[in-house]
Amino acid sequence: MKSFAGTRLILLQPSLPKHATATTPPPPPSAQHRLWLIALISFFAFASILTLLSSSARESRPTNSLLRAAASVSPTAIPAPVAALHPNLFDALLHYASQSAANGRMPEPELRAIAAVLRRRGPCSLLVFGLGPESLLWRSLNHGGRTVFVDENQYYIAHYEERHPGLEGYDVAYTTKVSELGELLSAARKQIGGECRPIQNLLFSDCRLGINDLPNHLYDVAWDVILVDGPRGYSPASPGRMSAIFTAGVLARSGGVGPTDVLVHDYEREVEKVCSAEFLCGENLVGVEGQLAHFVIRGGGAARKDDFCFNRTATAAAASAAAML
Repeated sequence: MKSFAGTRLILLQPSLPKHATATTPPPPPSAQHRLWLIALISFFAFASILTLLSSSARESRPTNSLLRAAASVSPTAIPAPVAALHPNLFDALLHYASQSAANGRMPEPELRAIAAVLRRRGPCSLLVFGLGPESLLWRSLNHGGRTVFVDENQYYIAHYEERHPGLEGYDVAYTTKVSELGELLSAARKQIGGECRPIQNLLFSDCRLGINDLPNHLYDVAWDVILVDGPRGYSPASPGRMSAIFTAGVLARSGGVGPTDVLVHDYEREVEKVCSAEFLCGENLVGVEGQLAHFVIRGGGAARKDDFCFNRTATAAAASAAAML
């Protein structure tokens, strides 16, 4: 191994700048290093203090997600119910709608009969079978409540939702025809204690007249008002309103103990009159205005579980009257 005894230490010292004078010598290298070190430490300390302050401010100010989470669990954060439409606005909307010259619009007496129910029950949970010229009126008159539309035409639903943001609508694929009325009624009567019973969750029903392809949550709603104004029923090949009326009868009885106002339009037609008598029952009929029939259905313990009607005599009389038309 080589010896380092004879190794010489060479110290390199930087030369002074030419412009430096003897009276102002530059600080030694060790002093310069200390100055740089102090500057770096001060910088990092200042940055750390700023970071700490900003993070503390963020923690003390809740974010939107935290506010939403708090609202979901805090009863005090639940928005207050929206007030019903002012009576003056209600009357103005009804007046202008009744003066409308739109094709296929409902006659004024029938418009006012439905509006009277919405005025009494609103804001409420309103289910409407069928989209038409009056759809926006029903939604507006039920201001502050929930209005849901069900229609056979998915493109019509999409068109309405696009033009009127916030409108809630769902399409249904009906599998019935007006020409099958007798066959469908006979099958429903045979299954009245089973798949076609009056109180059930239609989501799990195999009754042919039951509509079971709506969103799940709609079957849990206690509907205050149900208006049957669809689907089409003016020809033997049309879907007819057998399923809509049957479903309205089941939803009204299964939704809770409170009464449900069920309104059936085009009541003068055979399907509407016979199915209303079968599933809504003559004993629950409270009035007829033009082509509009008004039923009040009571659910819960006030409803039979083995049949739709308590008084089949009234039902048979209504069916006979319809057959004579």
